[in-house]
Amino acid sequence: MMWDRRWILLSASLTVIAAIFREHWQHVLGLTPYLLLLACPLMHLFHGHGHAGHRHDRESHPKELGDIT
Repeated sequence: MMWDRRWILLSASLTVIAAIFREHWQHVLGLTPYLLLLACPLMHLFHGHGHAGHRHDRESHPKELGDIT
């Protein structure tokens, strides 16, 4: 029963979004430079947390010059 409501909500949301894009396409295209500028700081905020990117502990640094493990 819950999945039926989710599918109905999803399809209704997609229909509304498609109607907004169809009717206001020029406004949406006018906002794309600002969306790109907004994407840059968001990528900087959320990107560095994986891949052991911003660890500041001593264990993550090599012990000797040739030690990379």
